[in-house]
Amino acid sequence: MTQETPEADLPIALARQTRDSVSRLARRMRQERPADTLGMTSVSILSRLERGGGLSPKELADHERVQPQSLTRALAGLEERGLITREAHPRDGRQVIIEITDEGRALVESDRRLRDEWLATTIAARLTPVEREVLATANRLLDMLSQT
Repeated sequence: MTQETPEADLPIALARQTRDSVSRLARRMRQERPADTLGMTSVSILSRLERGGGLSPKELADHERVQPQSLTRALAGLEERGLITREAHPRDGRQVIIEITDEGRALVESDRRLRDEWLATTIAARLTPVEREVLATANRLLDMLSQT
């Protein structure tokens, strides 16, 4: 941002800069995934199940903001690899609950660990102690923004 940015335009300029920076970092983090890993949809499904427990396909689709039919192929592939299981719904026998397996959980944890290690190494190598403190503050602010 430049000093010529009028005060009224500051929120929109800051919004654009934040969106661009977060998007670039997210793309860079995805590049740290091994080439032979699962696709983004599958990783997202596993992460959701790992964080939130079992869900019905409809609940999972709602969380992922896709149509349940769109998940069919991804769920089949995850089940075939032994990363998820389908269990009978405890209250509605017509439905199933999708659960992550221990192998699926290990894959999610490994994926996170690899990316965390890359980011930690990059932070240590490129940021000064003061910049690290600024980053910690920015992280708290980004968390606040994500809560709105």
